[in-house]
Amino acid sequence: MRLSELARGLAATIRSVDDVSQPDLIAGRLRELGFVAGEAVRVIAQGPFGGDPLLIQIGSTQFALRRSEAARVSVEPASA
Repeated sequence: MRLSELARGLAATIRSVDDVSQPDLIAGRLRELGFVAGEAVRVIAQGPFGGDPLLIQIGSTQFALRRSEAARVSVEPASA
């Protein structure tokens, strides 16, 4: 599942950040910011009508991402 598809408030673990093109500067920057395999992630809020931006939390840090950026991140939802 993609981070852009994760329901608000649901916890997940990052599996990978996928490159859309070579080089993918956005995917590289996401990795530099801490979007790495094994990190816990959560969607805190989203724009009106389910649009942009998404407010993402990793640890105690929050990021605002476009859906197209969040779609590069593959996640595994936490089991209930």
